[in-house]
Amino acid sequence: MKLSEYFENSKGVGILSTADKDGKVNAAIYGHPHFMKEDTVAFIAADRLTHANLQTNPSAVYLFKEQNSYERKRLYLIKIREEKDSPLIDEIRRRKHNNADGKDKTEPRFLVYFKVDKVLSLIGDGK
Repeated sequence: MKLSEYFENSKGVGILSTADKDGKVNAAIYGHPHFMKEDTVAFIAADRLTHANLQTNPSAVYLFKEQNSYERKRLYLIKIREEKDSPLIDEIRRRKHNNADGKDKTEPRFLVYFKVDKVLSLIGDGK
């Protein structure tokens, strides 16, 4: 099964982990990746710690735990580019926000593109 098909058909929770230039780690809950190509994914990011870390360290890991299972995915990612306030964000966004969620609509959003460098199962040593 293609990776894009897996995420299209799976429910669960994802965590995107990044680190700054000094190696200080951050983790944040993120939705499923948006597949631009089979080896290129994008995430929508606010101008917060995850986005700041990616300015100085392009490496990230997306960990996905499927509901009721531990046998799922770790995606090792390398940032390749980003777009600020891209019109594509509203096209690909899965959840629509109506300002009732308290988010500032004037806050910049970034569409951050990554190359999928490696895929491992959630549990295992990666050998």
